[in-house]
Amino acid sequence: MSKIPNYALYGTDPKPPWEDFVFFERIPERSGLHNFQIEPHMHDGMLHLLYVRRGGGDTFVDDVKWPLREDSLVIVPSQCVHGFRFTSDIDGPVVTAAQRPIESLAAVSAPYLLDTIRQPAVVDTSLSPRHAEALMPLFEAIAEEARVQAADQMACSAALMLALFIQIHRIRQSSEHASAVGGTLSRRGMQIEKFRALVDAHFRERPAISWYATALGLSAGQLSRLCRESLGMSSLEVINARVTHAAERELIYSTLTIKQIANNLGFADEAYFGRFFRKQTNRSPNEFRQMVRERLAASPHVLQE
Repeated sequence: MSKIPNYALYGTDPKPPWEDFVFFERIPERSGLHNFQIEPHMHDGMLHLLYVRRGGGDTFVDDVKWPLREDSLVIVPSQCVHGFRFTSDIDGPVVTAAQRPIESLAAVSAPYLLDTIRQPAVVDTSLSPRHAEALMPLFEAIAEEARVQAADQMACSAALMLALFIQIHRIRQSSEHASAVGGTLSRRGMQIEKFRALVDAHFRERPAISWYATALGLSAGQLSRLCRESLGMSSLEVINARVTHAAERELIYSTLTIKQIANNLGFADEAYFGRFFRKQTNRSPNEFRQMVRERLAASPHVLQE
């Protein structure tokens, strides 16, 4: 498989999730520009919530194909390879938002939501009309928050996104059939999800690729082929992307020294971390920190989490 495109929004260049916390649009606004076909791609650090209010089609997320119909709600977490085929009469809201701040808020106030945020699904909202009634007002509130520049915008948007996920969780809990429409993860999809979970839990320990492979019952070569076929990148690239994302967050949102950040991420020394970070981003850690702080200072509506 050729490398999977990584976009901020489909057809645009990747953009760090700290720059724009939430983006709102209607489904046909972007898909209509592409004949209602969105080719396989992924988002680094950003999740999608897509609510079909009219029309239908199908989607696939990490090798699983799901049918879409009116009242389907699609959850696409960050770094999931996904695409869509819509009917020409498709309509409904789409929210693209930075995933980590929502997870951080959920971890404190509603940890049971973390699985809902992190796992791809297509939810049939018609199975719970009472809770589904709350969805569009929340989407509309998010749209308004994304449209204007105001104080505490990130905090308000994060709270609205959390409320949206609470309603989705209630819908899924309201019926034993409400968890998803269309099937379960393939064996390959399950292995990818397990690998991602292992990387999230252990990337700071810097284990070898062979350790991850053994934990999954695979060889290192099998794991790398699995990642290339499913994600368009090697297993090492998946791990390096996770480490880089964590490094960027600490450089942006903490006052730790570069040496302290290197230690937190399991690097033997500051120089090794600096070489790794420059290879991934084309900037030194100090250059990246300075660049981001200048951008944040120039854009006061972009608030730190």
